[in-house]
Amino acid sequence: MKQLFKDLCPPFAWRTLARAKNAVLSSRLIPPREGQDLEIYWSSAMAELLEHWGEGNAWLEVQFLMENPSGKVLDIACGTGKVMTILERKDLEISGCDISDLLIRKAKERGISADRLRVCDATALPYGDGEFDYSYSIGSLEHFTEDGIGKFIGEAVRVTRVASFHMMPTSRSGKDEGWMKTVQSFHNCSVSWWLRWFEPRFSRVHVLDSTWHDEISVGKWFLCYK
Repeated sequence: MKQLFKDLCPPFAWRTLARAKNAVLSSRLIPPREGQDLEIYWSSAMAELLEHWGEGNAWLEVQFLMENPSGKVLDIACGTGKVMTILERKDLEISGCDISDLLIRKAKERGISADRLRVCDATALPYGDGEFDYSYSIGSLEHFTEDGIGKFIGEAVRVTRVASFHMMPTSRSGKDEGWMKTVQSFHNCSVSWWLRWFEPRFSRVHVLDSTWHDEISVGKWFLCYK
């Protein structure tokens, strides 16, 4: 079972888990009014997946991205806090937040101080303006409805002083395939679709390839500078 989890894709790619449960991959567009699938973030399977999914791809990449930055950093949708511990060093003061109290409890159990963790919605962060020098999210933003995406990015802009980094899947086809449903709902859209969200809010946005991929998506990092 552990090896299965290690072979799975990031949280944004529960497509593999769907196949493991004999679910059929569907490209059917789902109206955004159906909202986010949040209950999965209170499952032990998700907590276990979050301990392994980024090995060999996203977790290596975020270490390179955060090698030069210093100061206060916010991990938005931090899950069990695994990335917080990977990035931990004396010149980075990393805080994390997640909507799931189960996942935040797991983060505390791994030794992260409770005063560095918050249970909250990423669309309404309980932090002050410019409280962090940097922020990041990995495999999270695509699971929000369009209304949520706007609010999430707006909050990242508000609480971050220098730059905010976000990794997510983009459509392998280069088309805006839209709001899909497998085990979770998610957007599988083009790089240009995502840039339309980021560019009005930041002065500079750079797009880098991620090594993560699956049958219908390729991972991208959006490096957004104030």
